Parts: sequence; structure tokens; C-alpha cells
Amino acid sequence: MDLHRTDPEFIERFEHFAFEEVPSEENQQLEEKTRYMAILATLIGCGSVDAYKEMLPKALENDITPVMVKEIVYQAADYLGYGRMLPFLNCTNEILAEKDIKLPLDGQATTTLDDRLEKGIEAQVEIFGAHMREAWKTGHINRWLAANCFGDYYTRKGLTISERELVTFCFLMAQGGCEPQLVAHSKGNMNVGNDKDVLIRVVLQCLPYIGYPRSLNAITCINKAVEE
Repeated sequence: MDLHRTDPEFIERFEHFAFEEVPSEENQQLEEKTRYMAILATLIGCGSVDAYKEMLPKALENDITPVMVKEIVYQAADYLGYGRMLPFLNCTNEILAEKDIKLPLDGQATTTLDDRLEKGIEAQVEIFGAHMREAWKTGHINRWLAANCFGDYYTRKGLTISERELVTFCFLMAQGGCEPQLVAHSKGNMNVGNDKDVLIRVVLQCLPYIGYPRSLNAITCINKAVEE
């Protein structure tokens, strides 16, 4: 459906806001690669397949590589679950195929099933601090977090640790109801170089896609992380 034909007044204002006003806001800009990475993760986080389909081709024209896209989508499995991530993987594959990009892409894994726990723990320690070295021993979910979430995904190539933390921040911000985790990952982001200013910029650049309530909640979580 062509919104320019069916809803011209709405799309005029939305496109002005999302594509002109917000990206050019003084002192709140992001480099294009970071902005599109955040937008893609945010659209996945809020479950908007249709808007993701609109934005992915634009992202691929603005320094986002096919490998980066796949890594963002793969990582969503841990923060949204396979059920909500799968539609985005399918439409990503469709769009890449339409662009004659050969699938599968080159492998990015750096761990095996034997060392994923050990390397996942190291990734957790790098992001959150030395207290995470023993956290995996405190329950099934914490062990899975170390081995699966961090060992299987955070250790992959294609995105840096700081980029992965930023993507995670966007997943949590966009889906809502994850404020405790959003505070924790705000701290994690700050520990790997994404300071308060960067996180605020990310929130503002993603606001057109998730609305004001979740954006305001995210800023509250960032401020709480700074206070703690």
C-alpha cells in the first residue's frame, strides 16, 4: 500500500519528522552506521516487520553490511525469543536474495560447543565486571545466559562488543517491560564505551519508531544507571 496515495497528510508529517527533523537535530546526531544499526534493532524489538522491510534497504545503502544485519537479527533470538525473531530472519533473507547476495554468508562463530561457556563468561566480565565470573553457577538461566546468550552470540564476529551492547539496549528499549534489564545494559554500554550521551542520542534517533512513552522510559533507565 502506497501511503503517499492513501494517507498523504500523515506520511508528509511522519517522513519530515523521522527522516529530516530527528536525524538533523542539533547535538543529537549519530553517524549513519550507528543510527541505522539502532533503528533496525529497535524495529525488531518492537516487532514491526513491515517497517523493518522499509528500512533494511536504506540501511544497506548506509554502511550496514549484510553480515551486520544478520548478526543483529541472530542476537535478537536471545532478547526476543525465536518466536518473535524468526519473521525478521525470514524477511532479511528475502531482501538479501532480492539483492543477489549469496546465502549463507561467511560464518562468524568463534566458539565451539565445548568452549562457549568459558568464552561467554569472559564476554560477561568484559561488559559487566569481575563479579560476573561466578554468576553462571547460581542457576540454570544464569548458566544459559553465559553459554548461550554471550558464548553463542556476543563472541561472534561481525559486530564489536560495544555494537552488540548497543543493539541489546535497543531490543530492550523497544519491547518495553524490560526496565530492570535496560538499566543493567545501560551500565554495560557505558562500560564498553557507549556513554550516557551516546545512549540518549540513540533513544532520540529511535523515537519515531517506538513512540514517546518507551523513549521516556529508556531515558529514565539511563539516568538510573548513571546514578547507581
